Amino acid sequence: MIENHLLQNYRSAPVTIVRGEGCYLFDDSGTRYLDMIGGITVCVLGHAHPEIADAIAQQARTLVQASNLFGHEPARSLANELARRSGFDRVFFCNSGAEANEAAIKLARKFAYRNGETRRRTILSCTGSFHGRTLGALAATANEKYQEGFDPLPGGFRYTRFNDVDALKKAIDDSVAAFIVEPVQGESGIIPAKVEFLKAARELCTQHGALLIFDEVQCGMGRIGPLFAFRHFDVRPDVVTIAKALANGLPIGAMLLTERVAIGLQPGDHGTTFGGSPVPCAAGMAHLRIRDAIGLERHVVEMSDVLFRELRAIADEFPDLFGEPRGLGLLAGLPVKEPHDAAALVTFARENSRVLLNKAGNNTLRFGPPLIVTEEQLSVAMSALRAAAQSLVVSVA
Repeated sequence: MIENHLLQNYRSAPVTIVRGEGCYLFDDSGTRYLDMIGGITVCVLGHAHPEIADAIAQQARTLVQASNLFGHEPARSLANELARRSGFDRVFFCNSGAEANEAAIKLARKFAYRNGETRRRTILSCTGSFHGRTLGALAATANEKYQEGFDPLPGGFRYTRFNDVDALKKAIDDSVAAFIVEPVQGESGIIPAKVEFLKAARELCTQHGALLIFDEVQCGMGRIGPLFAFRHFDVRPDVVTIAKALANGLPIGAMLLTERVAIGLQPGDHGTTFGGSPVPCAAGMAHLRIRDAIGLERHVVEMSDVLFRELRAIADEFPDLFGEPRGLGLLAGLPVKEPHDAAALVTFARENSRVLLNKAGNNTLRFGPPLIVTEEQLSVAMSALRAAAQSLVVSVA
């Protein structure tokens, strides 16, 4: 008899989480784990934040769903606040990062169509990218590991090398409707874009009439410091997609865009049943209020210095095991050198130190803790990593 009817499409650890509090998770046996994953960069204010919970409960008692046949205050308030903070003019809400990227892809093509440029259909993205698992977002994800077995994918997508300005110059032409790029590639192992690459992208898109889309699903919402990652690079795109951390755990995604390109999607062109529902929007508003009150952006900068200092020290201590740490803010990657396996470090830290780490990309440890993480908690996590590294070195020897 099948005891667990969930589809087995995740490599889940043998742990059943029942409760969260701040930077900690608790399993069904009462064991406490220090969480350095944060729901994959989702729970920026930690787990079960009481003010977020209160906002959710209050909204749930008032209005849960009305559909987009009518307006409602939570969606309007959150859209207005995101527009004020970002400088963009329009906001489209959906349920996830993949949906936000799907919306951006459709917007780019319909924008060209409405401007009479019917041959401008190509969506350009980068090698090593990850934009989601729906078919359109997957077609923009230049990674064979994710695409294998899903052929035929939608057409009209091309790829260029990440951080290669010369290749980008050759790739962007008048057939390109949009160039979509992550300011920090997450799934490939935490690889930041070079400032000159993003600046060149802005210039080339403007020159050729293509839209520039920043996928900030993983690196946005203060993960690398500023609320929006484009501010760190001082490069302004035409469209930004966000999700993950926006409602601190509830499903919501958003596409932010300028008034100029907003004409691309008109009534009937695109929609979603649950996008911008009252409860996640209320959670999103609470998240933005709380981050202001606690000075979260300054805290991220301070804790980032601690995290990267510790990671560099560990890399120097175990030069045969680790490469140079990379990333920005509280989104860090520590490459693990072959023949060692990052998964072994993840397992050891969980089972022996009760610290939750994560493997991403090509054998890389990914660190994306709640942004409220303390220096003491980072120290505990780094001690767990040292213990795991020492165990792996000894076992290989």
